[in-house]
Amino acid sequence: MSERLVVIGGDAAGMSAASQARRLKGPEELEIVAFERGHFSSYSACGIPYWVGGDVATRDELIARSPEEHRARAIDLRMRTEVTAIDVPGQRVLARDLETGTESWTGFDKLVVATGARPKRPALPGIDATGVHGVQTLDDGQALLDSLDATPGRRAVVVGAGYIGVEMAEALLNRGYEVTVLHRGEQPMATLDPDMGRLVHRAMDGLGITTVASAEVTKILTGEDGGVRAVATDEAEYPADVVVLGMGVVPETSLARAAGLPLGNHGGLLTDLAMRVRGHANIWAGGDCVEVLDLVSGRERYVPLGTHANKHGQVIGSNVGGDYATFPGVVGTAVSKVCDLELARTGLREKDAREVGLRYVTVTVESTSRAGYYPGAAAMTVKMLAERRTGRLLGVQIVGREGAAKRVDIAAVALTAGMTVERMTALDLGYAPPFSPVWDPVLIAARKATAAVRAAG
Repeated sequence: MSERLVVIGGDAAGMSAASQARRLKGPEELEIVAFERGHFSSYSACGIPYWVGGDVATRDELIARSPEEHRARAIDLRMRTEVTAIDVPGQRVLARDLETGTESWTGFDKLVVATGARPKRPALPGIDATGVHGVQTLDDGQALLDSLDATPGRRAVVVGAGYIGVEMAEALLNRGYEVTVLHRGEQPMATLDPDMGRLVHRAMDGLGITTVASAEVTKILTGEDGGVRAVATDEAEYPADVVVLGMGVVPETSLARAAGLPLGNHGGLLTDLAMRVRGHANIWAGGDCVEVLDLVSGRERYVPLGTHANKHGQVIGSNVGGDYATFPGVVGTAVSKVCDLELARTGLREKDAREVGLRYVTVTVESTSRAGYYPGAAAMTVKMLAERRTGRLLGVQIVGREGAAKRVDIAAVALTAGMTVERMTALDLGYAPPFSPVWDPVLIAARKATAAVRAAG
């Protein structure tokens, strides 16, 4: 007798899980039903800023697999259908067809919760005005592009200066807009330490992006037509023909909460190493709705990234399909860019290290992406944290031009392996003048950190 797998969410984690389970079990063994409330499946949300900015020509280039392609592989993917309740004891979900309004229950033997995240959208006056946009889904991206095409003005305000905020600032700048970025923090990119964020701020200003720190938005001002005309803070008003919200996301776990599934301190679902929801043998969860183990701090973190979502899906699908796989955790690696400035981080910031009670040393080095005499060598700044007593690597942040960001992968591997900064100095990295100085910038930082650890006793 076949079993039924129900998947809630038709993007990275959910459909990766469904696809991997289908590879391992045919339709005669496992029926797969997936629900997606949007218009698109299996797409790259990370690519939306580059589509808006014109680097990616069409929306369809961001879609990895269409609903029709999933259905051709015997996955019953039901689009524009929202799951509104999970009956855990009864092993069934209630779903509503968003086109017709009809509701029906679907039973399951195994369940995957992949409900993703929702953008932070504070309850401010005017927040729902015409011209105010989030950028979480392809539908959001299309709505923003339609708004840009329909708006004669060329003034844009981006609220928030995290990854989405700086990427959308670049996209709007590329489209010829006068861009102002408002953010609450001391510096943009709060995922970096303030001293590294200061480099980002300086570069954004040099690109012509007005970046306003410590700016608490109080309301969105509208015109007589109901459209946005300005964004107000306690200090000033910033004229706007379009507003983009880039204040981050929170786990979309309202369904899970109502069903009594376990949530962590950040509001995300808690799972074991097999991505099975804790305390529930037949329910799994993955993607932006879960919390994961930070391998450096040893604590649960909320890190919503597409790389993790796809890995979660592979692990879940393997376990649902009768194989075995685990997701051990993350070190918090992320890269981004604003125009030609590349940003990267992995591991802990100083703030993170203090919060978990770690004593540490920090070093910052200036180097270049290639040998200094080779044409095109670009400056980069590398900051490294190491545990004061043991010399264990705790984190790395990099800001620089071409060739800077992906160097963080060296540190990500070292963090995963639990290496000390002294051991890192012996890493046998590739060298040739077009690619690196004799001492790679990350290894220069490791040498300096080793000296700092020794000096600290």
